[in-house]
Amino acid sequence: MRVTIVSLTATFCALASISCHGTKAEKRPPNVILIVADDLGYGDLGCYGGKIKTPHIDSLAREGARLTDFHVAQAVCGASRAAILTGCYPNRVSLFGAPNHTATHGLAASEQTIAELLHDRGYATAIIGKWHLGHLPQFLPLHNGFDEWFGLPYSNDMVPKPGASDPYYPQLPLYSDDRVIEQNPAMDTLTTRYTERAVQFVERHREQPFFLYLPHTMPHVPLGVNPLRAGVTGQGRYADVIAELDWSVGQVLEALARSGLADNTIVIFTSDNGPWLPYGNHAGSSGALREGKGTTFEGGVRVPCVLRWPDHVPAGSTVPCLTAAMDLLPTLASACRVSLPALPIDGVDLLATLCGDGSEPRANFYYYWDRQLQAVREGRWKLHLPHHHRTQASAAGRDGESAGEGQANIELSLFDLAVDQNETTDVAKLHQEIVARLQALAVVARNELGDSAQKTTGAGIRPAGQAPTK
Repeated sequence: MRVTIVSLTATFCALASISCHGTKAEKRPPNVILIVADDLGYGDLGCYGGKIKTPHIDSLAREGARLTDFHVAQAVCGASRAAILTGCYPNRVSLFGAPNHTATHGLAASEQTIAELLHDRGYATAIIGKWHLGHLPQFLPLHNGFDEWFGLPYSNDMVPKPGASDPYYPQLPLYSDDRVIEQNPAMDTLTTRYTERAVQFVERHREQPFFLYLPHTMPHVPLGVNPLRAGVTGQGRYADVIAELDWSVGQVLEALARSGLADNTIVIFTSDNGPWLPYGNHAGSSGALREGKGTTFEGGVRVPCVLRWPDHVPAGSTVPCLTAAMDLLPTLASACRVSLPALPIDGVDLLATLCGDGSEPRANFYYYWDRQLQAVREGRWKLHLPHHHRTQASAAGRDGESAGEGQANIELSLFDLAVDQNETTDVAKLHQEIVARLQALAVVARNELGDSAQKTTGAGIRPAGQAPTK
């Protein structure tokens, strides 16, 4: 399998002296804007075959690269974000699930985020949106490389339930830097507020390289869309939310153009995991992929990812090889010419691949759910290890109410993702040598990152940060 380039050939970066840093030395390193949607599925965007019109996100794909085999580390909010920001499997940094207001742990101070690496290089850094890597003061963004923060500490469904006599969740805080400025902010205007802050940040930093991390709250339930944009699609509330996210991307791109920064800014749009299918008409689509959020099937962990960097990444290119969210950190470090973290990471540098040299730097991928290794991948082959998993219930949820999830088991199963992305046809009996090779790869994963199903603790695991006991 090779990287296919739609509009330009791989000779774009052929000269070793040019590499992927352009034809002349830039006066300053590139800006970076990383936009992450919450629970958006592989089949939700126009450029991935979705039925919702997303012209601004589609323009990023036309002007840059569309990654079609891009995976998050785990199909749940907090764990996925840990991998995005640290370049590590969540298992390595001991951050799992979706930590709520009761969590006493968070990202360890010894871990270096993308923001910290770039901040040390002189970048202005901001997060506008959802954090979800520990809600206690010592774990918040300003302690992890960010100069500014406007957003929520965890998911927007972690709020008191209407009519509950003894609510489990406290009021949902909205932060500005390290200060709570509001409780239970309106979901309908949150995307608009994030977008306005993002545009202001871009316009304030025309003269300084910047890293803007924009992890949207939407389309995580409960859905919210500005009344000014409600009903614009005629396809229901979920589609309106996606259209508003696309509008938001357009606003940020326009701010870059107005500021004269478009050509020297890397813009990435992706999702933290696949769709939360039990919510039915308030959930997204996995397209042709199997299952969704909370599973290690492709519908849970394979997500859209588009990346634009003019004069570096060929316009209209497609990158079909195996890639992962952990790869963003080393790729951005390479593009921005900063050193990698001192501690070991799991990401690989994709920059040459994105520039069209045909390389496939990621040899394999481990599919974990929490601490359990559930599948391993090498090239086109994916081996599911026996495990219990969620499955979409027969009834679909309606208007913000979940229909619940079913439960199922999968036995040892081999899938050829080159012809069976929906993981429907087990070919293990036809390829016993491949099964044996992937089982050996699973042993490598367990030795390094552990596996609760085998009661093994990996040698490469590092502890999360812990709040001191009182």
